[in-house]
Amino acid sequence: MEPRQLLDFLHFGERLKSVIRHSVTSENIPESVADHSWRLCLFAFALKDEFKDIDMDKVIRMCIIHDLGEAITGDIPAFDKTDKDRVSEFGLAINKFSSFPAPVSTDFVELYTEMEQQKTKEARFYKALDKLEAVIQHNEADLSSWTEHEKELNLTYGYEYVEEFDYLKKLRDEMKQDTLKKLGRV
Repeated sequence: MEPRQLLDFLHFGERLKSVIRHSVTSENIPESVADHSWRLCLFAFALKDEFKDIDMDKVIRMCIIHDLGEAITGDIPAFDKTDKDRVSEFGLAINKFSSFPAPVSTDFVELYTEMEQQKTKEARFYKALDKLEAVIQHNEADLSSWTEHEKELNLTYGYEYVEEFDYLKKLRDEMKQDTLKKLGRV
């Protein structure tokens, strides 16, 4: 990759530092997509020894690029995102990735397509972590930042994604307990 191409690529990625998600940090600071993506990578890296049968380097690469489409579309909270939004974001991201120089373009398009299709264990694992990280962040945020809808959603969100991973099911159960404590229900 030529130096100018690298700089242009990094400028594109920098946009995620300014795209705000529908959540705040424990310090009540709006969370950026870059913040979320960074911790998602940390999450995957921390689990590498728990999941020896998963190519965690690939999962981390997925975590790094998973929300790059939001540099174009902005963030749409999961509970508001429609299938039309997902298709649009996917198409815009693939189009943008295709404009990158090879081999970066090929790598990104292949990974992003794999993530979208959810056929590999790595793609399903990344998706599960993505959902769990959002729940963790909500549990860390002040309850006053939650909508009424989120108070119930945080109890169930992501369970369908962890079904094939016993460790993640246990982790999700622990997170549910944290939510119940936050809500004053235990």
